[in-house]
Amino acid sequence: MTDSSRFGLFRTATFRLTLAVVGAMVGAMVLQFALIYVQMTHFEANRSNALLHREADILLQESPARLEYEVRERATNDLRVVLNGAGLFDSGFHFVAGDIKTWPDGLVIDGHVHQLLVRPAEDTPYEMRFLAVRVQGGRVLVLARSLHMLTELRYMTRRAVLMSIVPIVAFALMAGIVLSHRALARVKTMHEAIDRIMEGDLHERLPAGRERDDLERLAGSVNRMLDRLEHLLDEIRDVGNDIAHDLRTPLSRVRARLERATSRPHDADYLNAVIGQATQDLDQCFSVITALLRIGEIENGRRRAGFALVDLGGLVADIVDLYEPIAETQGIAIENQLPPDAVLTVFGDRDLLIEVFANLIDNALKFTQEDGRVLLQAWTKPDGIVLRVADTGIGIAPHEREAVLGRFYRSDKSRHVPGSGLGLSLVMAILRLHGANLSIAEQSAREINPGTVFQIDFPLPSAA
Repeated sequence: MTDSSRFGLFRTATFRLTLAVVGAMVGAMVLQFALIYVQMTHFEANRSNALLHREADILLQESPARLEYEVRERATNDLRVVLNGAGLFDSGFHFVAGDIKTWPDGLVIDGHVHQLLVRPAEDTPYEMRFLAVRVQGGRVLVLARSLHMLTELRYMTRRAVLMSIVPIVAFALMAGIVLSHRALARVKTMHEAIDRIMEGDLHERLPAGRERDDLERLAGSVNRMLDRLEHLLDEIRDVGNDIAHDLRTPLSRVRARLERATSRPHDADYLNAVIGQATQDLDQCFSVITALLRIGEIENGRRRAGFALVDLGGLVADIVDLYEPIAETQGIAIENQLPPDAVLTVFGDRDLLIEVFANLIDNALKFTQEDGRVLLQAWTKPDGIVLRVADTGIGIAPHEREAVLGRFYRSDKSRHVPGSGLGLSLVMAILRLHGANLSIAEQSAREINPGTVFQIDFPLPSAA
């Protein structure tokens, strides 16, 4: 293993997470032992107090002679097991009997246990718990209990902490190194795949496996993003070819007309006609470019800032009023069958939605023969609003219904109709921006003029 990979091992997120877990475990252990330590100290103190008070109550019931005998002989009876010291003093605190020869400094005769420091002549000072009570004859009984049991418990606790932390930390660090090495190997494989992708191999993908952990799920998300990017690049390539093809024809016509106009002298009417035809061809080029820019702007989502609640009923009525005179000149009837009292409100951009319905109605009028009909219907459903534009025109073949939504696609039936093949692409871009879905079906099962149904499913305003 090289130095860089070794240091990289300790910089992985897995190793840092392992260190964080180790720290949390050590903190939890220290907290646990601290609680044990406090509870143990409290328990031993209460137990010592209870033992001192209990022995004092027993000795207080003895006669003075018997009490002096018990204290004098405490080293040979059961009292030694419970207590570590006892002494009997007169009213002037002079020693009478027992193994406590001098009055402890700071001891008060109040019936409470006191923890005092004992300073032997030769040994190091140590603490003991003392209880002083008055007995018959004006004497004072002093009982003492050492803290050696508590000291031993504290020592065992500290030793247990040290002995348990070291192997746990060592094991956790080793586990972190092993897991980090595995993660680093997988990350290295992903880096190599990314390098191949950056070198131009767009078909390369990251190893995702079954996406059983976060790293594999991340790799799966990146792979899906790469699939989308590859698809978009293919679309850009196709769109570029389509743009070149669609612009080449009108530009070639402009060039041919201008060359014929300049090849020999012509009168003013001929030149004006050539200029007019060239202007029309250039306008067609500009319309294609404008439509592409419009689609790009909408797909970037820049228009969402102007979204508001829009009444589809009023919007459709305005569109029908706009196109009704055009339909009458072509002998086509437009029927607005939207219920007048229904609440058809969506969240979106009114101007863009006008563009959607204008394109759909314009398409319906283009491909519907005289005496045909264009119907507009709408209804609500639990999860949204459905709006349908149906006609009795030439229809769209089932295998072409997905393709007509792409850019520059024109079916064989529509070659004779002027257009750039970008209208439905613009409609799809706007509907995607609004979170709506567009589906295409037939109006009827007739072989001739089966008609087309464009159905739009809008989400509820709250969902949008």
